[in-house]
Amino acid sequence: MSTKVKYEMEFPIQVSPSLLYQYISTPSGLSEWFADNVNSRGEVFNFIWEGSEESAKLVSKKSGERIKLRWLEDEEEGDAYFFEMRIQVDEITKDVSLMITDYAEDSEDDINEGKMLWENMVSDLKQVLGSV
Repeated sequence: MSTKVKYEMEFPIQVSPSLLYQYISTPSGLSEWFADNVNSRGEVFNFIWEGSEESAKLVSKKSGERIKLRWLEDEEEGDAYFFEMRIQVDEITKDVSLMITDYAEDSEDDINEGKMLWENMVSDLKQVLGSV
């Protein structure tokens, strides 16, 4: 059982929350920016990147708001780590942000690498959404 630390990130995105939700919660939406291909069977999502494949189980989701997944590898090891993508809308300005919660090994390099990976993926998402 490894020890990981939680980190959170916020990405302002100029897009409607309902459209953003489609891109973070459906296999077709996730295939546009998160992985090369995404399939799902029930609560299990299969993510494919350049020949490698990883599976994650849907932990929870709230329609139009968030999706939380746990890598099956973590689940099999009894770890409670997850990654969550949550849409936050400012009540006053109506600005939309994508909030990311994830875990990385407890080293500055691993945390920075995880954050950089999310920054690159969300940059791809913004391009797909036309919100650059």
